[in-house]
Amino acid sequence: MTKIIGLTGGIGSGKTTIANHLKSLGFPVYNSDEQAKKILYLPETLQSLKLFFGNSIFKDDLLDKEELSKLVFNNPEQLKLLNQIIHPAVKVDFEKWLKANCNSPLVIREAAILFESGSYKDCDTIITISAPRELRIKRVLERDNTTYQEVLSRINNQWSDEMRENKSDYIIDNQNIENSCAQTVEIIKKLLNN
Repeated sequence: MTKIIGLTGGIGSGKTTIANHLKSLGFPVYNSDEQAKKILYLPETLQSLKLFFGNSIFKDDLLDKEELSKLVFNNPEQLKLLNQIIHPAVKVDFEKWLKANCNSPLVIREAAILFESGSYKDCDTIITISAPRELRIKRVLERDNTTYQEVLSRINNQWSDEMRENKSDYIIDNQNIENSCAQTVEIIKKLLNN
């Protein structure tokens, strides 16, 4: 039976780098964040967004993602509402993907908010990628067109590394990519042998 491995970590932790490494080793990887972005633009999702948030998040009948982000970013109630629209759709999408990849001994479910969304409940094992906060901020500043304050704000809106680590089976300290990849391989060997 296929084991579902949850892979999570805060912004800039390097979870996508580790996910890509796992993909290069031949394991299927489901990127929840990427799929959620696609689901956001499905007709049924757009209809729900219009119903719950109104026309202010649309320009010329097209979703204005920036306006939606502004609306939910510092408003827990609005964010909860958005998550109630997106998370069930991602769950259905993942289940279809899982059926298509059921021949693999392990599949990876990568998600920044694995715990917050409740997706961790469907995983057999959880791996958290952690890194020092300043290193995470540096990585995001190099990667994205953003400011130090915006990155810090995003970090503060996510679970802390400690919170994720306390609920995880394995923790990868990602300060150095070679060491992180080696740690990943060791964990995968253990999981394949259990």
